[in-house]
Amino acid sequence: MAENEKKQAATETYRVISPSRMVAKRFFRSKLSIVGLCMLLFVFLFSFVGPIIVKYTWGYGQTEVFYIPRVSTMYSVQSFDAPDGNTYEFYDESLSTVNFKAPPSAEHWLGTDTSGMDIFVRLMYGGRISLLLSFLVIVMETLLGVFFGGLAGYFGKWVDQIIMRVVDVFYCLPGLPILLILSATISSIESIPAEHRIYYVMAFLTLIGWAGTARLVRGQILMLREQEYMMAAEATGLPAWRKIFKHLIPNVMPQLIVSMTLGLGGIILYESTLSYLGLGVPFPNAAWGSMIALADPSKGQEILANYPNMWVPAGILIIIAVLGFNFVGDGLRDAFDPKARK
Repeated sequence: MAENEKKQAATETYRVISPSRMVAKRFFRSKLSIVGLCMLLFVFLFSFVGPIIVKYTWGYGQTEVFYIPRVSTMYSVQSFDAPDGNTYEFYDESLSTVNFKAPPSAEHWLGTDTSGMDIFVRLMYGGRISLLLSFLVIVMETLLGVFFGGLAGYFGKWVDQIIMRVVDVFYCLPGLPILLILSATISSIESIPAEHRIYYVMAFLTLIGWAGTARLVRGQILMLREQEYMMAAEATGLPAWRKIFKHLIPNVMPQLIVSMTLGLGGIILYESTLSYLGLGVPFPNAAWGSMIALADPSKGQEILANYPNMWVPAGILIIIAVLGFNFVGDGLRDAFDPKARK
């Protein structure tokens, strides 16, 4: 009886924790991970929930142009003789009544830009575009990397040699200069609509970025395919595709998740850089990079010096998003590391 009581007490004291709970426990133990998670939560709520709230409360979107309240001095009275023989007068509103470069106020929390559009609302829509494009690129990069890296790591020999030589070629390509050349080339093609050009640029970014994921997956599979459970799967006669995608790839997922999380920050910077250079999301759609481009010194020093409300908030949001993804990626890397003790 005494031994049974001791076993029961030991069972109640020590509980078996699943691997997923262990990862979550390690992740939330890090303060930087929690800070990064809060940053990302704020960015996602601001970008995806914010526009919905604005649409139902204020009733306008990102391309809404605001005008100065109409006063008598804003009109010029003109008259014309109509075909019916009467003379009519009308009020000419051709004078500039757009409320551009307005300072922050209760109506416009961050003021208006050079086109009379609300900066605060455009920041929300700009974040939505930046995040969606970044996730699209990183998912496509991961799928390509998993496919080619899995083939190279599992089959080896000439398959590995061919795929890895292609990977080496992509590694040698300078990413940003090629993107600038491709973006300028796409912009010069009139048959491609302006709103679709960013998707072509993101497709080229995917082609350039999949090589790192392929190399990561190949290295992990080279190690995992020699494990005992893979020998057992080989003895059962499972087909190659099933061994790769059911037994090998799931064991590479922790490293892939960390790689995807850390890569999202870089994709956001790429998209913001292209938008800043005028090669990304076209006007009137908003993007954080294109909003910063309003302060381009080549266009004058006025906005850069006198209107920080037009470009500083977009830069702050880019910093928050990139730091958030990097903090979460570092936290996941430490949480998935079985050797981590802290």
